[in-house]
Amino acid sequence: MTTSAELQLTIHQRELPLKHPFTISRSTITVQPTVIVELSDGTHSGFGEATTNDYYGMTGQRIVNAIESVRSKIELVTRLDPGELWTTLHAELSDDPFAICAIDQAAYDLWGKQRKTPVHQLWNLDINHVPVSNFTIGIDTVENMISKLQEVPDWPVYKIKLGTADDLKIITELRQHTTATFRVDANCGWTVDETVANAVQLRELDVEFIEQPLPADDIEGSRRVYQQSVLPIMADESCITESDVQTCKNRFHGVNIKLVKCGGLTPALRMIEQARRLDLNVMVGCMTESTVGISAIAQLLPLLDYVDMDGAELLAKDIASGVRVEQGVCNYPQRPGSGVELMKPE
Repeated sequence: MTTSAELQLTIHQRELPLKHPFTISRSTITVQPTVIVELSDGTHSGFGEATTNDYYGMTGQRIVNAIESVRSKIELVTRLDPGELWTTLHAELSDDPFAICAIDQAAYDLWGKQRKTPVHQLWNLDINHVPVSNFTIGIDTVENMISKLQEVPDWPVYKIKLGTADDLKIITELRQHTTATFRVDANCGWTVDETVANAVQLRELDVEFIEQPLPADDIEGSRRVYQQSVLPIMADESCITESDVQTCKNRFHGVNIKLVKCGGLTPALRMIEQARRLDLNVMVGCMTESTVGISAIAQLLPLLDYVDMDGAELLAKDIASGVRVEQGVCNYPQRPGSGVELMKPE
């Protein structure tokens, strides 16, 4: 089914208040600004999301300006093909992956709604056997991290943010309160020697893997860690775009793909395929996104080994309905597209 109506673009800027201050090795936030793209054909509306991010220089104004710069091209589209639209826009938005991600997510959501079918079904994917999501515990005092874990006691996997002087103490203490699997994410906060040494003790504490222990530009260090670590190492900041996947071979055991960083679902699908060819494990992660972005990630679940899609669960108040992640399990709505409906602001 196709439609001949021209697309209409609407940009929504919202703020996502968090349940708790969220701290990683380089920053703390209490409110996450986000940009929502709405694409409408006059009958259906599709939604996509890009949160702001200081580390990548992606302010709300930059994202909005980038989207506005291609408004005329978007609104000339009469027969929507998300992959073709992404290719058309990428030449102008190659330096603005967050903007093209929001557009791309909205295009797929609308594409599925036009066809009255979920996106994952249009991709011929089976959602009956998919990985569970972790729940992320941001850096805090040990006591507060324990309290955060106890607020959500029934998740099968927790991702623990590290990068402090007390990292091993944190994991040792948290381990006293759950038998769930741990993953740790140092967000570039460790050295080679720290990583290799920490991995030995972390393995004894039932840690599954270590995510991005070293700064992204430490190429030689990542090779050494890959060779010496007793735990698998996942790339995050070292794997941003499609061209980065190849460089992760023999430096990481897997890649964590973020939709906003790579530019949306269209390039993520290619990155997943490339990672498989290179025998790399595949994870998709989230920023602190609303249900808009999380519902887009959910369409990829059958293709993944691991997923981090707890962003909406960290919010004090969501702005959309769609996919829900409960105790790590993804529950899909009985709706087409990505299943997203945007709530009206109060």
